[in-house]
Amino acid sequence: MKKVEAIIKPFKLDEVREALSNEGITGLTVSEVKGFGRQKGHTELYRGAEYVVDFLPKVKLEMVITDDKLDSCIDAISGAAKTGKIGDGKIFISSVERVIRIRTGEEGDSAI
Repeated sequence: MKKVEAIIKPFKLDEVREALSNEGITGLTVSEVKGFGRQKGHTELYRGAEYVVDFLPKVKLEMVITDDKLDSCIDAISGAAKTGKIGDGKIFISSVERVIRIRTGEEGDSAI
């Protein structure tokens, strides 16, 4: 099993969720986060005063999937989230040792 974490632009969330759903991936946690990478923020003008916005709004998706769905998951996220511009985001993949469904006590792939 793998844990996939993706940081994407907020306006791409619906497209990514739909692409994942088309691949049969339905369990998903979404968090609104702020951060920056190579974008390094930007300056804005508000009521005549210029100020720096260091952290940009992003969306973080987290899901645990079976190994056989990993490639299709990555393709779905990267295909739907890509704009071709800086700040499209990143995908992080890590191994998951154990999953337990609290309600039933199921473990492993059946708990996903």
